[in-house]
Amino acid sequence: MRIIVDIDVMIAKRKMSVGELAERVGITPANLAVLKNGRAKAVRFTTLAALCEVLECQPGDLLRWEPGDETDAETETATTATKG
Repeated sequence: MRIIVDIDVMIAKRKMSVGELAERVGITPANLAVLKNGRAKAVRFTTLAALCEVLECQPGDLLRWEPGDETDAETETATTATKG
């Protein structure tokens, strides 16, 4: 299972730059990049709420679940690394 972050979609709809969004939300552009590129392991509700407020959207507009077994890929990588 994967959580997909669609911040780019909302940024484009609002015709806003990443830098402007980061400034208005109160996070660094680097942290926003980690979140929007799907590399974040967690997001604080306060950050999610701020994103929704600035982008005038709902959390479901920014996050969606996609079926799949991500743990199999992680297990395979770990197994390959230990065998190597």
